[in-house]
Amino acid sequence: MNEWIQMDLFEPAADPPPELNGMYYEKSTNKFVSFVLGRRHFEISAKRCTWDKAWQEKTKAERAI
Repeated sequence: MNEWIQMDLFEPAADPPPELNGMYYEKSTNKFVSFVLGRRHFEISAKRCTWDKAWQEKTKAERAI
């Protein structure tokens, strides 16, 4: 009825996901967003973005979140 469960309190927890660094395209908001050490730093609307169109398309394809 009462079973003991052995807990290992000193086992390291699962590795956290890697922190985001760099520029990403955020699909839900349609914005280019930069992250520094996992924190949102800068964002610009895709419509207002004046950066190179080839870069925009590459970022949308490769770095969408």
